[in-house]
Amino acid sequence: MYGGFWYHIRHAFDHKDNGLYKIIAINLLAFLVLMVMRVFLTIGGAEDLYRSIVSYFMMPASLPRLLTQPWTLLSYMFLHEGFFHIIFNLLFLYWFGLLVQEYLGNRKLVNLYILGGIAGGLLYVVLYNIAPYFSDKVDGSLMLGASAGVYAIVVAAATLRPDTQFHLILIGPVKIKYIAIFYVLIAFANSAGSNAGGELAHLGGAALGYFYILQLQKGIDLGKPVQSVGLFFENLFSQKSKVKVTYRRGPESAKNKSSSSSTVSNTGGGKSTQEEIDRILDKIAEKGYDNLSKEEKRKLFDFSNKDV
Repeated sequence: MYGGFWYHIRHAFDHKDNGLYKIIAINLLAFLVLMVMRVFLTIGGAEDLYRSIVSYFMMPASLPRLLTQPWTLLSYMFLHEGFFHIIFNLLFLYWFGLLVQEYLGNRKLVNLYILGGIAGGLLYVVLYNIAPYFSDKVDGSLMLGASAGVYAIVVAAATLRPDTQFHLILIGPVKIKYIAIFYVLIAFANSAGSNAGGELAHLGGAALGYFYILQLQKGIDLGKPVQSVGLFFENLFSQKSKVKVTYRRGPESAKNKSSSSSTVSNTGGGKSTQEEIDRILDKIAEKGYDNLSKEEKRKLFDFSNKDV
């Protein structure tokens, strides 16, 4: 493919079908903006102003406040303040996201991230408002971070390809299903601790990732609404102008056009359309990558390596 990791980050919005890098780029950009804002406003004696601005995009546990800030159900999942917080989140997102993107494609990866973040946020709000343990914390609790979406992708990858191995430093090869189980157990164990809200969101994201893959294997894509919204904005902000040129042609020209179209179609038969790729990705979700034919694997490989 074109370039390495940082090339993809720098050009995340110059290419289509690279949702993983778009998600990482948005998280990095938001982190840098908050960091610069925090430093300047704190040094300038306006730390309270900084906290007020950030809280406008963090997800509140309080239902009345959430109703006045509904956008936070999406904005919170792209915000980080701590350096190690964003590093670990994006590392896991990248490692497991590459696997999900390879087997399910770009759009389903984005679906998982968004739906996982929403599921995590909703579980956080529900439990904070009904569990007695959180009754004295609900009004002042705010949440931010990509963890819920990341958990969805980690668990989805482990559900889809449980025996795939990652080589961990000092440990060696470990099947990703064990990494995901450990990841979820840590969140569960800490769900009554100081970061209870975040850990509950992790569990919500993990549950969504598992359920998403199970439904996908049954032929049901829970992410279609997310995909539809994404396509709407993608088309809305597309910089490519569509110009329709019409001209008159005689009967003989029309025949030539028909023949030419047929020739182009046959010549380009080796190229894969989006519909073909979607069909192949659905087959992977249902039967696994190993059940693809050589031709389907070739088409998937060629499509993933084209510059669009």
